[in-house]
Amino acid sequence: MTTNLKEYSNLRLSIENFIGKIQIYRPEKRNAMDPQSWAELDCAVAELNDNDGVRVIVITGHEKTFVAGADIQWIHDRKPLDIYGLAVQDVLLNVYNSNKPVIAVINGYALGGGCELALACDIRVGCETAQLGQPEINLGILPAGGGTQHLTRIVGLAKAKEMIFTGDFIDAEEAHRLGLLNHVVPNDELMDKAYEIARKIAKKSPIAVQMVKIALNQSPTTDLPSGLALEKSLQAVLFSTKDKKEGTKAFLEKRKPIFKGE
Repeated sequence: MTTNLKEYSNLRLSIENFIGKIQIYRPEKRNAMDPQSWAELDCAVAELNDNDGVRVIVITGHEKTFVAGADIQWIHDRKPLDIYGLAVQDVLLNVYNSNKPVIAVINGYALGGGCELALACDIRVGCETAQLGQPEINLGILPAGGGTQHLTRIVGLAKAKEMIFTGDFIDAEEAHRLGLLNHVVPNDELMDKAYEIARKIAKKSPIAVQMVKIALNQSPTTDLPSGLALEKSLQAVLFSTKDKKEGTKAFLEKRKPIFKGE
């Protein structure tokens, strides 16, 4: 289903069975992101979040590259205060805080801003030939799309320092070992695996999934008492929903629940 979706120059959007798909589409630049691409991604994520026909968002790249980083000419031309205009960090924070789960389907190189885009997603599935890295140091800059923060939380401080200091890439096997990838599958099974996960999530209560994401996103930086208080308050919200009544009733009646997000 693709009706009523906006058209984008550097993205391809589609919706099918409650799964919204965003494909980065700049084949002539190996899907490297320029200002328009980042702005379109921000808009597309917001659009899918506002669409009741979407419960899970999948982000991937065109052909054999996820995102090969940011457009280097754009970086070269940027002035210091430009960082406070269109900031990649702000776009990726919106991906991270999306009220619907986001799955990164890494079909090749995920470098620089591409790696940071993957880090901002909730679940990462990669093909066997995927490579990830933060090579910004080679340009005399640092990963400013959240890379210094998210990478550390996922792979640990020592490994994050090594990756960012050296700018080296890691392959899919090592990324999986470090917890940077949830799954690694053969290239021709990549989308099937991602959609298998997306379909499972799409069958759950959308409200419960949203509340779970809020609690989990806060857990790395929240002290335990505050985290538990947040957890309790979110559970109170869920206790008031029709989905909670449907879920418990379906269990008692020994049938599968039909959640409506109410």
